[in-house]
Amino acid sequence: MSALREALRDLPDAVFADVLESEDEYLLVLDLPGVTADTIDVTVEGGRLRIDGQRSKDVPGEFTFVREDRSVFLDAELPLPPDTTGQGGEGTVENGVLELRLPKATAAPSTTIPIDGN
Repeated sequence: MSALREALRDLPDAVFADVLESEDEYLLVLDLPGVTADTIDVTVEGGRLRIDGQRSKDVPGEFTFVREDRSVFLDAELPLPPDTTGQGGEGTVENGVLELRLPKATAAPSTTIPIDGN
């Protein structure tokens, strides 16, 4: 999980992130003000978690931006912890807070392999 912690440090300063762990899953919490379920995509490929998000902004018609300090886009790629594949993951976004639940891979129960001999 240290690779994931390191990758979170590389996120833009405007993005706050926490990683929590239980026996069964990881919970990744990202503060992404202005992001909605319609403006974010989360995918897993090759052991990496990719998050693409865009802030939705309503600007009154008579105004234009003179200065904008907050990035409009988030394009982040994070390594998954080695004990999760992202399969069965679930995500929610509410009030600009994205929560991703990533189940840990469970080891298959031990199996006895029969050996035939002459």
